Amino acid sequence: MRFLFIVLFLGLLQTPVLAADLPAISPPSPPAEVKQPLSPAARIDQLMGSSIQKGLISGGVVLVGDSRSTRFAKGYGRVTAAAEAKPMTVDTIFDLASLTKVIATAPAILKLAEEGKLSLVDPVKKWFPEFEGKGKDELLLLYLLTHTSALNDFSLDSANPMQSAIQGAASQKLNGELGSRFHYADINFILLAEVVRRASGTPLDEYAVKNFYAPLGMKDTAFRPAADKKGRIAATGGDEPQQYCGEPQDHLCRQLGGVAGHAGLFSTADDLALFCRMILGGGQLDGKRVMAQRTVSQMTAPYFSRGGKVIRGLGWDIASPFSSPRGNFFSRGSFGHTGYSGSSVWIDPDADLYVILLTTRVEYRKKGEFNQMRSTLSTLAVEAFGAPPSLQELEDADSGE
Repeated sequence: MRFLFIVLFLGLLQTPVLAADLPAISPPSPPAEVKQPLSPAARIDQLMGSSIQKGLISGGVVLVGDSRSTRFAKGYGRVTAAAEAKPMTVDTIFDLASLTKVIATAPAILKLAEEGKLSLVDPVKKWFPEFEGKGKDELLLLYLLTHTSALNDFSLDSANPMQSAIQGAASQKLNGELGSRFHYADINFILLAEVVRRASGTPLDEYAVKNFYAPLGMKDTAFRPAADKKGRIAATGGDEPQQYCGEPQDHLCRQLGGVAGHAGLFSTADDLALFCRMILGGGQLDGKRVMAQRTVSQMTAPYFSRGGKVIRGLGWDIASPFSSPRGNFFSRGSFGHTGYSGSSVWIDPDADLYVILLTTRVEYRKKGEFNQMRSTLSTLAVEAFGAPPSLQELEDADSGE
């Protein structure tokens, strides 16, 4: 019996095992595709595309550069929200709105101070006799430049807008302490443009072309752009359904004939890049000096108001409620400005980097989303083309050291 069991067992060992008798084994799965994180440059594309899809803008141009060259320049979307509108290109001309303050007016005032034709501590009444005896003897040009003049905006008389601006400012009661109360107001730069004319004998638009734009090769930067450039100008809208192409969006600027200290300048990203490089170069570009280095340093030095909570340069913004284009990584020594039409510039001498954003803004009510776009763009620009600060530097910034 034991012998029979052994024989049967050996026989089983020799019986072939069929494949059907084995449990099914699934082939190994291919390795899951690892998604590579988007580069910061690709994320800039994503940011602009998302802003267009959300209806914040119909298109725009982004340019990032340093003191030597352009690092990134690209157009997105279309020049208007219309489906048949032309694609946006890097050479599209934009209404800069309040960038006028720092690309035209503030540099002109500082240049005239450099030439000894005025002083930043001149009383405003020296240039406007209308202020005499109106309780504003301590109001200085410096306070106009830093928006600490204690003046508020008001409507102008279309029949004589500049004179009504002067008379209105002269008769207005000061609203706060001079040099301490920060209140962003266009009237400050409307008056400064007239100071440029009175001090130089030349209107602001002509003065800026002669002293800045022509020497720097900024061929598309001007007030009241020429008719032959209209085909390259992006239209601007606003709270009203009407759109403007070649005319400033700003109502007060249109009243003033298209040339004003607070708005009215048109330009391209490439032209603004030349201006930014000049600033980073301490007043010169490619061997051409248009401002003294000490003048640029003075223009971008910090002036404190609201008990130190607001920091402005002369015209330029450093740290205020309008500083969204600063992003997360630009240094505390960086500065810039925004424009209501959808423009902004931010410059960081410490990082040797600047970011230009020009857009055809569609949605004006979503200010928070628009400012977040500006901030994110600057953050991505530093990540892509600059040197983001170390963790220790970020901790020091957070602690206020």
